[in-house]
Amino acid sequence: MHQEASPTRELEKPGRIVIATGNAGKTSELRELLKPLGVAVLPIGELANVNAPDECGSTFAENASIKSAAYAAQIGEWVIADDSGLEVAVLGGAPGVRSARFGGEGSTYDDKMLRLLGELELTGNDQREARFVSVIALAGPDGKVRLMARGECRGTIAYEPRGSNGFGYDPIFVPEGCDLTFGEMSDEEKRSHSHRAKAADELIRQMLDFIGL
Repeated sequence: MHQEASPTRELEKPGRIVIATGNAGKTSELRELLKPLGVAVLPIGELANVNAPDECGSTFAENASIKSAAYAAQIGEWVIADDSGLEVAVLGGAPGVRSARFGGEGSTYDDKMLRLLGELELTGNDQREARFVSVIALAGPDGKVRLMARGECRGTIAYEPRGSNGFGYDPIFVPEGCDLTFGEMSDEEKRSHSHRAKAADELIRQMLDFIGL
């Protein structure tokens, strides 16, 4: 069940924060984005006997809350969970919250990108507007979601994958005002536009305000 974030100035500074993702690219990106906190960051995969929750939410916020709360309750630690995805306007917002599962189990991101490009072509529509959305939730050791932040990056879908940097759908997404895809950008260039960077910046601001880091 989705739990509302409940900021409070009584929160204590965490000794470390666990990142609730098995995605190596997302882990690396979040680790870099969270450096300003000056807190140790540990991927959930380095902990034993932790069960992944069912991501049954219909929104990014619900899934981020489900993941952070479930993992935090299991391990009794502060947990950050990001739920993010690509929304393509002419496809009705798909793949959306199903971005990681688009194309079925076992499909690679190369498969997912080809499927998405194929579905765009089938629409017969030349509109290619899209946006990346990220919601990051922070849950406390008691399993309650304390803080939540959202970021988005608007852009368009390229006609073919370009570049090998980044991860996921990065090679087919061109941020607004740019000529390069995320896959063609350096990490620093991507951070200046990234939906996840915007969400992380907002979460850090909230943590500085409410936890006193």
